Amino acid sequence: MRDGAVRSVQVFLIRASDAAKGQPMRARVANRKGRSRQRRVVHRELLQIDGRSVEMSVKLNPRARRLIVKVHPTTGEVSVTAPSKRALDRAVEFARGERDWIARQLARVPSRVVLVPGVRIPFRGEDHLILRDADERGVTIDEDKSIIRVGGRAEHAPRRLQDFLKRRARLEVETRSFEFAARIGAKPRRVTVRDTASRWGSCSTTRSLSYSWRLILAPPFVLDYVVAHEVAHLREMNHGASFWRLVRELVGDVKRPQAWLRQHGVSLHRYAPR
Repeated sequence: MRDGAVRSVQVFLIRASDAAKGQPMRARVANRKGRSRQRRVVHRELLQIDGRSVEMSVKLNPRARRLIVKVHPTTGEVSVTAPSKRALDRAVEFARGERDWIARQLARVPSRVVLVPGVRIPFRGEDHLILRDADERGVTIDEDKSIIRVGGRAEHAPRRLQDFLKRRARLEVETRSFEFAARIGAKPRRVTVRDTASRWGSCSTTRSLSYSWRLILAPPFVLDYVVAHEVAHLREMNHGASFWRLVRELVGDVKRPQAWLRQHGVSLHRYAPR
């Protein structure tokens, strides 16, 4: 959620060639027109990290100012980006010199949890047990008992549950988006949910709001904060004092949900249908 055509929430962990030793930097993922076309994977290399081979993408991006190593916080994908063809020769060697840093970031990547009966997943911030119920035709949630019942064939349960969670997320963020927007005299053009790994929410210059469906896994005060953040961009496409005044007008406390996302946000990406 920085300045630009699209505001976003989550970040990649990166290591830059001129960063202070031992201090990982952070880079914002921006979806600006034309930028994706300038990035391309030149080739792939294998790095030896803690006795195992880790595939690394070697990329060329003329917009980059320096050699940068990235570790995706949810997938563990490793890449090194060079600003020029000449710098490609040094890119792999630079990444090898950062193996200890890469290993530390990989150790933080959460293990995957498949959405199958018998496991527990968060729903609106509370752990729920997934159970298969042959008598059910769809998915039902008993929030009093913290149980999610999934009907149908067992092999279809993971996808059926994810589809249900996406629908619930869409309902929640769409409802809250229009409620918050009305309070500040704005109106979004459309609201969508996606499975984004690089941001929790975004607001485009065309007034389109987009959110990660995984916000339905987080506590309601976190979902409300992300929605308020993006809705506020309908009025203020920046992060100035007026912007934060609008966010606080909508949800009050912003530090608590920000802290929650910093501490628990990455873990929401653990849950997958396979």
